[in-house]
Amino acid sequence: MSFSEYVLSRWDTLSLAAAEHALVVGIAIGIATVVGVGIGLLAHDVPKLRSGSLTVSAAVLTIPSLALLTLLIPLTGLGWGSTLIALTAYAFLPIIRNTVTGLRGVDAATLEAGRGMGLSRVRVLLKVQLPLAWPLILAGVRIATQMLIGIAAIAAYVDGPGLGTQIFEGLSRLGSVNSLNATLAGTLGIVVIAVLFDLFFFTVRQLTIPRGLRVRQ
Repeated sequence: MSFSEYVLSRWDTLSLAAAEHALVVGIAIGIATVVGVGIGLLAHDVPKLRSGSLTVSAAVLTIPSLALLTLLIPLTGLGWGSTLIALTAYAFLPIIRNTVTGLRGVDAATLEAGRGMGLSRVRVLLKVQLPLAWPLILAGVRIATQMLIGIAAIAAYVDGPGLGTQIFEGLSRLGSVNSLNATLAGTLGIVVIAVLFDLFFFTVRQLTIPRGLRVRQ
C-alpha cells in the first residue's frame, strides 16, 4: 500500500488524532499563557519571586518528557490528564521569561511619563508596560507552542491524545506492513499542525502589534 493510499484508508483515524493533537496543545498553551503571563506580571519587579519562578520553570523543563509523563501516571492516570499537566508545565519557562524580560525592558522614561499623567502603578503596568511588552510575550507563547507540538507526540506513551500514537505504532512494528506509512503519517501530520499554529501566531502578531513595535523573531 502506498503512502497516499494509507492516508486515504485511515483518514478518519488520522484526522481525529490530528484534531486531538491540536486541541491538547491549544488547551495547554492557553492555560500556560494565562498563568505564565500572570506570574510574569506579579514577579517582574520582585527579585526573589522573579528568580524563583524562572528557576522552577527552568528546572521543570530539564526533566525528560517521558520521565515526567511516567511520574504523573500514579497521580492523574493515563490519557488527557497527564498529558495536559506535562505540556502546561513545559510551556511556562519561555512564557514567564519573555513576559519578565518584556516588562523590564520598557524604557524608564516611558514609565515616568505614564506616572506623570497621573496613572497608578497598576495602570502603568497594564496600559503602558504590557502593550509594549506584548511582542516579546507573543514570541514566547509562539516558541512554547512549537515546543509542545513535538512533546505532545511522546504523550502517546501514556495513552495521550494525538498523532504520537501513529508514530509509536509504526516504530513498534518497524519492518512490517504499513509501519513506515504509520510513522510517516504521524510525523507529517505534526509538521502540518506546527505550520498551522505558526500561521495563526503570525496572524495574531499582524493584528495585535503596531508596525512600529514589530521586531524580527
